[in-house]
Amino acid sequence: MPIISIIVPVYNVEKYLPKCIHSILKQTFTDYELILVNDGSTDQSGDICNQFAELDNRIIVIHKKNEGLSSARNAGIDIARGMFLSFVDSDDYIQEDMHEFLYSILIREDADLAMCSLYNCYYGKKIKKNPTYYNVVNAKDAIRILFESEFISVNSVGKLYKKRLFNKVRFPMGKQAEDAFVIVDILIQCQKIAISSEQKYYYWHRNNSITTKKFNKKDFDVIKAYIKNYKIIANKFPDLKSVAKMRICWAYFFVLDKMILIPSNDEIKVVINFLIKHRIFILKNPSFTFMRKISVLALMLDYRLYQTLLVINNIKNRNLYK
Repeated sequence: MPIISIIVPVYNVEKYLPKCIHSILKQTFTDYELILVNDGSTDQSGDICNQFAELDNRIIVIHKKNEGLSSARNAGIDIARGMFLSFVDSDDYIQEDMHEFLYSILIREDADLAMCSLYNCYYGKKIKKNPTYYNVVNAKDAIRILFESEFISVNSVGKLYKKRLFNKVRFPMGKQAEDAFVIVDILIQCQKIAISSEQKYYYWHRNNSITTKKFNKKDFDVIKAYIKNYKIIANKFPDLKSVAKMRICWAYFFVLDKMILIPSNDEIKVVINFLIKHRIFILKNPSFTFMRKISVLALMLDYRLYQTLLVINNIKNRNLYK
């Protein structure tokens, strides 16, 4: 049996898939199976999966009808044989030692979950290097660290999980922000989580990716995910309620940033009213950037002023808003 099962959901990524797979096959940690889940691709992605499987017997290919990222990941989890699970998105790639690094700290610390940091990659933008950080924490502290999102995110990638953490957890079908929906369910099962700011994963924000697409109604799933998380956290770790509330406000900002550029959106008033209602919380919360605090004040005056600030900010730095 392999020690690690690496699950890669694949959908219409023929341009990026070979680089992703090559980065996994070059791993210095070699005792793994690579599960490529072709989620009904209409380009050559399925053929590319088959070609690689012929070259390396560690590769398993699943071909299924298109049901979305969550369904593809779940299909991989269902057949995974490894003691540990890792997820890699098919348009990203990883450093050669990522799995060796994560496995070594997980075993050394007797942890349930090990995390490294990501390089957030945009075309034409300089990659930001993280400050050095390493710690072994409990579930409560891990939630705080991930929700404050200074160098570790809620993304499912860049992490190595004990497989048992998914015994009763699956990614939600038909939802965006699937990572945010499950992360707290995963963390509350953990006794020890090893967290490193070492950047081992290249996370690409492409023009057609979920993180850069224009607004659609599924973006409200981000808000729903953090409301779900708030309820869990308020019950289990009540002193983290402020952090959980901050992420709900963050989610509303995330949705508004996409909505504000779409004229005549009837639901925009609900989002704006929520943020204005919570303006004092936002202004006092140190987790929000100076620009976020200025922007909520702009909303009180005129949403078009917020729109102008957003456009200017996007030109300067697409990832400035936290």
